[in-house]
Order: sequence, then structure tokens, then C-alpha cells
Amino acid sequence: MKKRALAAGALAVPAAAGIWAAGIEPHLFAIRRHTLPVLPAGHEPIRVLHVADLHLTSWQKHRAAWVSGLTRLEPDLVVNTGDNLSADIVPEVLEVFDGLLDVLGVFVLGSNDFFSPQAKNPAKYLRSPSQVKHRTTPDLDVDGLIRGFTDRGWVFLDNAETQLTIKGTRIDFSGLGDAHIDRDRIRWSEDGDLVHPRFDSAVDLKVGVTHAPYSRTLEAFASAGADLIMAGHTHGGQIRVPFWGAPVTNCDLDRTRARGVFGYRESLVEISAGLGFSPFSPVRFAARPEVALLTLVPKG
Repeated sequence: MKKRALAAGALAVPAAAGIWAAGIEPHLFAIRRHTLPVLPAGHEPIRVLHVADLHLTSWQKHRAAWVSGLTRLEPDLVVNTGDNLSADIVPEVLEVFDGLLDVLGVFVLGSNDFFSPQAKNPAKYLRSPSQVKHRTTPDLDVDGLIRGFTDRGWVFLDNAETQLTIKGTRIDFSGLGDAHIDRDRIRWSEDGDLVHPRFDSAVDLKVGVTHAPYSRTLEAFASAGADLIMAGHTHGGQIRVPFWGAPVTNCDLDRTRARGVFGYRESLVEISAGLGFSPFSPVRFAARPEVALLTLVPKG
């Protein structure tokens, strides 16, 4: 009898974990708050909402409604680091962001904004970064997504630059395309000077934005003098081990840097664990879906 009880208990634990990971935690949306001292002395604080990895499908009404309600946070700026889609539903994604599109914003794209997800062996994810195999022509309406955001005033930053002034602070943004699918365009001159990404030295704040925080992108932004680097993609590991952390980052970044804020050379890096998942791996465990609310304040 004792052996049966032990056997039943041994089966119950993974079953309960599976129910939690598939049916409960993916709906426990969180706002992760960080205060970052990156502004010059005397500047007003700036509230930045960082949205990453929505991975929306039509049936995810709860997630869509929660994101639509984020206007209540009254951000001064929205930074969207990509992977908005998991199906060809651009109008629904634009509806989710409708209120936030009234706020100043910048965005980059992730692989899932170009290519619909495909069924894969999830065990491979634990061994190496996932691959978008043998596809060069997008099967999702990425042009419609870009147009929908830019028509409302958000600035597209894939391998591009822009400047915004927010509450008197001049911010220079430089973006890189998704390194996970080799769309990042790090460029050097013949003399060995970094051409892109680059920043205007006369601004108050320099921000690098990309989807996947591969080491080459962090190194490029840091070399250009970024004060802050923002990325998503990792899902925080998606399935974390309690009291130990993420087993993987789905890129070449160390597993201990799967989410949160950390220093990289002279830059601060903020990685959001994001909101979603591939429909073929619909679980999150010890990695609650999140957006990040950054309060930028003066140094010192």
C-alpha cells in the first residue's frame, strides 16, 4: 500500500506541474518594474513600457485584453521588441495595441513577425537555439504590421536610427534586426569605425533596441556607447527551475541573463521575459508572462 501511495505521489507532482505550466501560469500576467539611473542630472523621470513576445493567436483573448489595458500605466514611451504574431492576424494585433499606439513608440521585429511557427521537437530547445529553417520569404503580413504601427506614429528601428524628445530629454535610438535569423546589420567602415549601430554624442540618452540579445548585438551597442540596451526573445527561459533559473536563453547569452537588468561593459541591458510562447510549446513554468515598466531617472 505504501509503495502505491509513493508511486501515486510521484505521478501527481509532474502532473500538477504540467497543469500549472500549461493552464495557469500562462495567464498570470505580471508587470516587472525597474528603476534605471541613466538620465543626466536634473531631468524628469521617464516611464517606458517594454512589450515583448506577444505571440498572439486568435484564441488568446485573455492575453489580448490584458495588453490592451496597459494604457492605465500611462507610459511616456512604448518600446516593442518584436514577435507580435503567431498567426497571420495583423488586424487583431493592431487592435490590441490601439490605445498604446497613441503614445510615442519605437519597435523592432522578431522572427515570428515574418514566419509562422512550425512544429518542432521541444527537447531541441534545451540543447541549442531554435532555428527558422529554409525560409526566406515571409508567410505572415509583416508589411501590414509595419504599416499599421508606423501609420500611428511608432518608429521602425530594424537596422535604423531615430531621435525623440520626451519631457525635455533628447533620446537617440539605434536598432538592429533580429540576430536570431541573421537580420542584424552591424556595419563597419574600411577604417574600422562602427557605422551602425551608432549614436549622436550630443543627446541626453542613447538606447539600443533589438529583438534577440545575441552577444554580437550587445557588443555592437556597447561599442557604440549605448546607455541602455533593450531586448526580448528569451521568454526568460520559458521553463525555469525554481531557485536555479533558466536552463537556456534561445541565443548565445549566458543562461543567468535570461531576463532582467544587468551590466554589459558601460551599458545597462534590460531583457523582458515577454508575454507568450509558440503555439507548439504552450507552457510557461516559473517564468510568468510579463511586460517591463522602466522608470528612467537621473544618475547618482
